[in-house]
Amino acid sequence: MYHAIGAELRRIIGGMNWDISGHEWAVQLLQQHIGSQQTRHAYLFSGVEGIGKRTLALKFAQAFNCPQPPHPGEACGQCRTCRQIEKMQYSDLMVVQAENEGGILKIDQVRDLQRSMSLTPFEGRYRIALLLRFHEANDNAQNALLKLLEEPPSRAVLLLTAAAPETLLPTIVSRCEVLRLRPQPVEVLSTQLQEHWSINGDEARKLAHLSGGRVGYALRLHEEPQRLEVRQRWLEDLFSLLVSSRRSRMAYAEQFKREGKERLRQALLNWLPVWRDLLLLASRAEVPLTDIENSTRLQPFAEQMGLSETRRVLNDLENGLEKLDNSNVNAQMLAEILLLDWPIIHLISSNN
Repeated sequence: MYHAIGAELRRIIGGMNWDISGHEWAVQLLQQHIGSQQTRHAYLFSGVEGIGKRTLALKFAQAFNCPQPPHPGEACGQCRTCRQIEKMQYSDLMVVQAENEGGILKIDQVRDLQRSMSLTPFEGRYRIALLLRFHEANDNAQNALLKLLEEPPSRAVLLLTAAAPETLLPTIVSRCEVLRLRPQPVEVLSTQLQEHWSINGDEARKLAHLSGGRVGYALRLHEEPQRLEVRQRWLEDLFSLLVSSRRSRMAYAEQFKREGKERLRQALLNWLPVWRDLLLLASRAEVPLTDIENSTRLQPFAEQMGLSETRRVLNDLENGLEKLDNSNVNAQMLAEILLLDWPIIHLISSNN
């Protein structure tokens, strides 16, 4: 994620915080564990997408396997070991995740991991298992991991990332050191994007709001502007659907029969922040909006729908996103149900 950061930036930020912004408390805790030689056998990094879970886990892995640490709890960041861990290509680093985001992490993957973790480290001090998006693991995979946590191999550390501890078996969570990562205030992130990544003020403010204070997601949007283009297309679809007839909405939902659950997932993930903004506008809450550029455009929709209607639709969309995890769900039918329950908005032209 931070490949574009140059040596000068690393010097400015400094090594003591592992080049991590917004989670200094977590860095300090992990450095204390390494420095006092009290490293736990399993850690769970939780938080929303793009908040920096994987980045923090990899920095941790670098710090306790770097052969030339400048200080206890730090990594040089330049040696072969550090570079390979950053790229997730290190011989003693096993990465386990579902094939696709939103997919299923299966029991066979955990069983393979069990066999690998029982081996002696090839070149590092520890064998490291990085289980990404472990909330996507099915029940069998979670139960298989539980056996590994109950009898952890020596010289092995497991690093899990998940959306929230509540998405995992309580018995797994209880055997991990849990670090709940929180978004930063948008004003703080905006300043950091300007000072540390030299992003101009207007773009930094926009990215801070769109990311909801998640530095990883903000940087991803900056480095991959096509993501913003895709997001804008979904927004235009949403605005069009809100003023469309139910017949038009049924026709729109047909695409999800052809393109399946993953496309509907992308639609809902892009629409949910807009509906949260509509809820904030309808309630007149003094909370920063996600999409500050479209706030004026959203206002008349919020006024017509009102607070209770907006909250109902938002709840339906959140429930719909959860239903997509059910392998038997029909994406087109789910889209039809959701869209037909949206209110039809009649905007008054400013020329009338």
